[in-house]
Amino acid sequence: MSFDLSKLIRPNIKKLVPYSSARDEFSGEAKVFLDANENSLGSPLTKWYNRYPDPHQHAVKQKLSVVKGIGAEHIFLGNGSDECIDLLFRSFCEPGVDNVIICPPTYGMYEVSANINDVAVKKATLLEDFQLDLIHLENLADDHTKIIWLCSPNNPTGNSMNRVDIETVLNNFNGIVVIDEAYINFSKQRSFIQELTDYPNLVVMQTFSKAWGLAGLRLGMAFASAEIIEVLDKVKPPYNINQSTQELVLKALEEVGQVNDMIKLLVDMREALSQVFLAMPTVEKVYPSDANFLLVKIKDARLIYEFLLTKGIVLRDRSNVQLCEDCLRITVGTEKDNTLLIDAMQEWYGQ
Repeated sequence: MSFDLSKLIRPNIKKLVPYSSARDEFSGEAKVFLDANENSLGSPLTKWYNRYPDPHQHAVKQKLSVVKGIGAEHIFLGNGSDECIDLLFRSFCEPGVDNVIICPPTYGMYEVSANINDVAVKKATLLEDFQLDLIHLENLADDHTKIIWLCSPNNPTGNSMNRVDIETVLNNFNGIVVIDEAYINFSKQRSFIQELTDYPNLVVMQTFSKAWGLAGLRLGMAFASAEIIEVLDKVKPPYNINQSTQELVLKALEEVGQVNDMIKLLVDMREALSQVFLAMPTVEKVYPSDANFLLVKIKDARLIYEFLLTKGIVLRDRSNVQLCEDCLRITVGTEKDNTLLIDAMQEWYGQ
């Protein structure tokens, strides 16, 4: 395979002159900031929040590079993974001309973002075992296919894709392959981050929303070649990650041990919940999961979903999704959450 990134970048993006602040042109420790028309007197919250945040998130990327074992030049930070998704479309897909491939059932924002950016979507539906249909993928790709989106572990099915299948796609597709690893921390599968040097067309996405428990901060990560990261940096808004998010994530990155303990507990509860669900009268199947949720095939899924809503318990009804018929996606909650859920379901059966 001959991968040429320059052929994938939209012509207007190639010519784009990115927004540049005076702080992009300055290095070192400044004493006086009079460049950005900030309120120099401070703010009602703290004297520090009157200043714009580091547009390149240097401190966070340096710390993250140690945790992930990869150079900071290979890291892009987005306002949630959704911003990373959107910027990939805006950087590489010409509206009304190019197309992408998704593999449903999968994360819905790939298609939503494609529609927002006027990019055609081709669908290589997963096989019955929720694995990639490589033949269908190959047949769908054409000269205008810029990105293939793969979610592993997958949402909503919870399974990891076969690594050899992903490598086959990477080796045979001349466009960009995005592997969304939002749930990788809950899996025994190793991340594709360390494979970036082998695959110049690879983008790996991760997030602070799941295992790190920081969904409210909205911080997504994209890992790729320095050349791809340079394109994303060129297109992003100048201050896309706010100051409080940068500060709090830096603190969280000091607590890797605590995060690992939470991951272990969630995985243990995931396995325990799976056994409880399997013992319920109308549960037909609990699919194997490498995530912090379970996909449960259950008779009268919609009715149970609506009953649980009356109890103030919110699940994700996936019963109308292809290959997920009669399925509910259930996040592993706290011990109290899980108990309330089980009690409510038992109440349903006792009616």
